[in-house]
Amino acid sequence: MSSATPTSSKDLFDEMFVSTGKPRNSYRDFLTWFEAQDPKVFKNKHRETSKIFRDSGITFRSNKSPSKDQLIPFDWIPRIISSSEWRFIERGVIQRALAINAFIRDIYHKQEILKAKKIPSELVTNNPAFLPIMMNMSTPSNVYAHIIGSDIVRTGPKQFYILEDNARTPSGASYMIENRDAMLELFPELFSIIKVRPVENYPDLLLTTLKSVSPQNDRKAVVCVLTPGPYNAAYYEHAFLADRMGVELVEGSDLRVIDGKVNIRSIRGYTPVDVIYRRIDDGFLDPLNFHRDSVLGVPGLFDVFRAGRVTIVNAPGTGIADDKAMYSYMPDIIRFYTGDEPIIKNVPTWRCSDAKDLSYVLSNLDNLVVKEVHGSGGYGMLIGPQSTKSKINEFRKRLISSPSRYVAQPVLPLSTSPIYKQGLLSPRHVDLRPFALVTGNSVTVTPGGLTRVALKKGSLVVNSSQGGGTKDTWVLEA
Repeated sequence: MSSATPTSSKDLFDEMFVSTGKPRNSYRDFLTWFEAQDPKVFKNKHRETSKIFRDSGITFRSNKSPSKDQLIPFDWIPRIISSSEWRFIERGVIQRALAINAFIRDIYHKQEILKAKKIPSELVTNNPAFLPIMMNMSTPSNVYAHIIGSDIVRTGPKQFYILEDNARTPSGASYMIENRDAMLELFPELFSIIKVRPVENYPDLLLTTLKSVSPQNDRKAVVCVLTPGPYNAAYYEHAFLADRMGVELVEGSDLRVIDGKVNIRSIRGYTPVDVIYRRIDDGFLDPLNFHRDSVLGVPGLFDVFRAGRVTIVNAPGTGIADDKAMYSYMPDIIRFYTGDEPIIKNVPTWRCSDAKDLSYVLSNLDNLVVKEVHGSGGYGMLIGPQSTKSKINEFRKRLISSPSRYVAQPVLPLSTSPIYKQGLLSPRHVDLRPFALVTGNSVTVTPGGLTRVALKKGSLVVNSSQGGGTKDTWVLEA
């Protein structure tokens, strides 16, 4: 018999157990199955899991070891979300995705939100993610951010928060799918006991989304995935998604502008391409229009895009919607474009560019999380309660020197979901990245997403580059 004894803190919301130690409804069938198993089975499954991921090549690269492939840690205890909880999350993600796209279109056209003084104009004009070259440029179906991954955290039964938005090149969908594939291989019987909504069709939905914005509006549109190459941290995902969609994975040197169109080079010559799912940053897309020394992009690509002969997904300039300073205005952005209150709340945020906010942050550094406005991957961040005095003093100097580079937030009591460790269920903090695909006014959210888990006890950092791992996310059928 396996042990399913909860060990979480009474101050934190445990997603599997209520305070009395009984399982929540969504986990009841799983716990019944779990407790009936021989622990020896799980030891063997743990070894099998590593082999599955190693054989599949499911890897990532961190900034610390950019040339070394690492297996992403996977915990096989699923994170289970009830159908009613998912309906709430889905509605919030859809609302946010539509507002983000309306905001990006407005910023690059009439800028009504700036005229209405809902956000400071300098937050846009002085933002390195804002691309003046995109002004007055329209995109097919008026969609700019076709793929959005908004990170969600939880603090209670009905308390969800959007932690940040990823509207440029959100990653992690491949791990969402591979985690499910691994669980189906390890414990196929579970999926006959518990009815879980599928995530495996994400590549098909992604391809449909990409083809829907072809300049020719042609179902036979030629699509490719543009990658910086094998040394990129997310290269595995680029190759995975291209393979699952059945499209070409290309680097900049594989593409060439000929007669006003972008073409893919092959042994048979050149083939015009209609849609490019780019996984490289704006500045490297085209050395003729952005960074002159870029060897990753395609000379003249942006001119073809501007002429409407190729669609770039996500569009250049979408980063204006997802830096952490703009995040603090997202509730106002949602109200402005939808007329409704945000379904999923923001985490309270202090903008260090504001003198009053900065004063508060400097006085409370040991109790706050401080983040770089353009930071990612858990780098360049201070978690006050878990930091040393020297680290706090270092951040104090940074804030005084460059306050506009930072925002601060309270340390939330993030929910926990158990991992399997030494035969026991041990609680760890988690977040969730659902993936939204935007086609015109329609948004499809894959039922699940990527659950990231902080494998180190007490840690709030879930990023794989910082020692975090992943879980399969189960959304239950209604």
